[in-house]
Amino acid sequence: MTTYKLLLLPGDGIGTEIMAEVKTVIDWFGKRGVASFESEQDLAGGAAYDAHGKAISEATMKLAQESDAVIFGAVGGPKWDSVPYDVRPEAALLRLRKDLELFANLRPAICYPALADASSLKRELVEGLDILIVRELTGGVYFGSPKEIVTLENGQKRAVDTQLYTTSEIERIARVAFDLAKTRSSRVASAEKRNVMKSGVLWNQVVTKVGKEEYPDVALEHVLADNCAMQLVRRPKQYDVIVCDNLFGDILSDVAAMLTGSLGMLPSAALGAPDAVTGRRKSMYEPVHGSAPDIAGKGISNPIAMIASFAMALRYSFGLVEEADLLDRAISSVLSKGLRTGDIYTEGTQKVGTKEMGAAILKELDLLSA
Repeated sequence: MTTYKLLLLPGDGIGTEIMAEVKTVIDWFGKRGVASFESEQDLAGGAAYDAHGKAISEATMKLAQESDAVIFGAVGGPKWDSVPYDVRPEAALLRLRKDLELFANLRPAICYPALADASSLKRELVEGLDILIVRELTGGVYFGSPKEIVTLENGQKRAVDTQLYTTSEIERIARVAFDLAKTRSSRVASAEKRNVMKSGVLWNQVVTKVGKEEYPDVALEHVLADNCAMQLVRRPKQYDVIVCDNLFGDILSDVAAMLTGSLGMLPSAALGAPDAVTGRRKSMYEPVHGSAPDIAGKGISNPIAMIASFAMALRYSFGLVEEADLLDRAISSVLSKGLRTGDIYTEGTQKVGTKEMGAAILKELDLLSA
């Protein structure tokens, strides 16, 4: 039996609550005998700052480098609003992405049939929605240099963030998008702002070249990022795979999130390049939502995005596709039976808490695997 090493980083706010539920799912699959999961838990974000004075410690980074996958909760909260910028809770995420070279962020936006009425759009626009946003994660304006605020001679302040991409950075994320598209409907939409940004011009040129030379069987369309945002709320099912840079990927994936009914429903994966010897990728899996400090500790948070993130780990890090499909079906089945946490509750459904939702998914796993 293959053994996989997991590093669990619950983080802050509701991160600890939803991580507790995914741990029970991990244990369920371990007991089923498909693989052995060795889990170690550590601090990240505000919790790490309180303990170590930084968002993530060197010891934790070492554990991350040695793991087969990092399972991440959520970080941040008003408690740490005044800490220095370079040690803010979110710096833990940025360092993990950068040091592990997790350049490909996969953010699916799937509207479960039972939740079509919970979307902010009409049912006919979102029912059956299944979009995959492929976001470049280690370049662009979030990491470009210079990044600074300076005082000018006249006393005014000037803030600078630098949008920076190289050909190779664009090529590798484009290949991820095209490869994934071949497992779906063989369609890719590339979003950028070539009309006003030089980085968008290069992005457009490189993605076009990769598509034409390496993936002639995949249909490619280009769309301006602002228009893409509009189209996502106008006619979202026209898209299948969307590839974009760090900034636009951050924005567009949050737009797509609300089409599904709640941020609490969306998982994500961050992947590195395959190892030359083992073929394994460094990886991190996390829900798209934040730490939600306003509901932390109340036992009402939605654990589905966290659990679905582990389903992505089964699929992309461990090659356990059948097990990933099983977990996805269990989530869908629970929702079809009317169980809802508060963020997706509608009249006529049954409102449950975090632990109850986790227990219901485990029960459904038992039923589906019997």
